Amino acid sequence: MATYDLEEQEQISELKTWWKMHGNLVTTVLLAVSAGVVGWQGWNWYQRNQTAEASVIYVAVQKAALERDAKGAREAAGALTEKYPRTAYAAMAALTSARMQFDAGDLKTARAQLQWVAEKSRDKDLRDLGRLRLAHVLFDDKALDEALTLLGEEPEPAFAARFAELKGDILAVQGKKADARAAYQAALVKYDAIDKAAGSQGGREAQYRDLLQVKLDSLGGK
Repeated sequence: MATYDLEEQEQISELKTWWKMHGNLVTTVLLAVSAGVVGWQGWNWYQRNQTAEASVIYVAVQKAALERDAKGAREAAGALTEKYPRTAYAAMAALTSARMQFDAGDLKTARAQLQWVAEKSRDKDLRDLGRLRLAHVLFDDKALDEALTLLGEEPEPAFAARFAELKGDILAVQGKKADARAAYQAALVKYDAIDKAAGSQGGREAQYRDLLQVKLDSLGGK
């Protein structure tokens, strides 16, 4: 028993010595870990709170869209992009509002909102959709070179055929038939690759492929 007590005392002495040498470091590490956990929990709460608040405003955008209220949609979308730019709701609202502004003839606002999505959205798919729609607006506004530049960066595969198709449309209007033909051919290849990976869908998707083929055939040549 006395031997056990002596060993125990030695262990306690060693522990005290170790703590004197490393106690401050251990305390600092524990405090840092605790702060990190609290900070992470706080950040998650903040993110959830931001998303919840943004969703309320997004409902107003949807309501404005149903009522064909372009002004209401523009204002609600503006509030989202200003106050909650990191949420997906901001990009979706800007896309919805941009379409309404375009239909209302307000190309300036439509372009600004689509530009915001193309540059600021945190979601790559939404950025690509914003670029594609902005390129369409520029095309309609006869800003052909600007539209082509916007389409220069390779998009996500889901948008690849649409990007190539619009390039073909622009190049055809510019009288660059060979380049337009190459763009339409690329659109067909990209469409077929996605279609093969996803399985044949038929219906409207098949009609889209037919449309691409018609555009290609309309240019003549091989």
